[in-house]
Amino acid sequence: MTLALPILLFAGGTHAQDREFGGEIELVDPDVLRVCADPANMPFSNENEEGFEQELAEFLAGKLGRESVSYTYFPQATGFVRMTLGSNLCDIIMSYPQGDEMVQNTNAYYRTAYSIIVPSDGELAGIEKLEDPELEGKRVGIVAGTPPATYLARAGLIGLAKPYQLVVDTRVNNSAKAMIEDLEAGEIDAAVLWGPMAGWYAKQSEKDYTVIPLVNEPPGPAMAYRITMGVRAADQQWKRTLNVAIRDYQDEINEILLSYGVPLLTEDDQPITSSAVGEGASGSASEVDGQSAVDTDRNSADQAAPAAETTRSSDADGETDASESSSSGAASD
Repeated sequence: MTLALPILLFAGGTHAQDREFGGEIELVDPDVLRVCADPANMPFSNENEEGFEQELAEFLAGKLGRESVSYTYFPQATGFVRMTLGSNLCDIIMSYPQGDEMVQNTNAYYRTAYSIIVPSDGELAGIEKLEDPELEGKRVGIVAGTPPATYLARAGLIGLAKPYQLVVDTRVNNSAKAMIEDLEAGEIDAAVLWGPMAGWYAKQSEKDYTVIPLVNEPPGPAMAYRITMGVRAADQQWKRTLNVAIRDYQDEINEILLSYGVPLLTEDDQPITSSAVGEGASGSASEVDGQSAVDTDRNSADQAAPAAETTRSSDADGETDASESSSSGAASD
């Protein structure tokens, strides 16, 4: 079920007019899983319900006894939280960086990193970090204002880099898609994107690419982040319900993410592969691939801004206490 935002704003105005975002009353619909989503931001979501957030929402709805899933769509740029979750038009943002104060975070259900995409059979296929000498003289695509730009500048590559916009209306522009198209056309030699986008677009390409999570950079802005689900501050029981679901169905969640090419990482930056789905992206997988690269051959089976890395400990109810250890970037309000 898909609901248009302008209609919802009109219909929901009276119902929610006396409630403030983060108030004391839980407003979660008990029958419908109401999801806040971007209408054109693959691999996360789109209006055709093809994103991994939407597959995950359908999965959770079944496990939580919801009768259906509905979506409130709004571009994930400035105003996203305020116009969706904050206006009580939906009850969950499926992907949100841990530590951002705009929402209340559930426990993290995956961890990933900014990644570089290179041709699988090219001279860059063996690189591990942006300072590797093989990148000297190469033109790298980069989304302006993201953490990898700092490392490109340190490596002396920023002068040749091709920048792409960070904040866009995804219904009109798509920086990730444009970057991959330039890579395919030979306009750039490598592309640096947020992990889920890197994995997805490499998988969709007719050319063979390798996606390398950038987890070997020197000290500086964080490149790997834990991703949670976002709920309203008042919705404490809802958060607990989701935390239990994350704990109980982590293996199934990982399988969904991996099927979209998301480069999942353990806490010690080892890749989680489809054969290693054991204890989840935020824990130690029972079996990991020792290689830092994730191959995305098109025949193989398989633009949220991250906020902060945290240290966590879980209690018996699935709750996680988080304390920020670093911060970079900001999520849309």
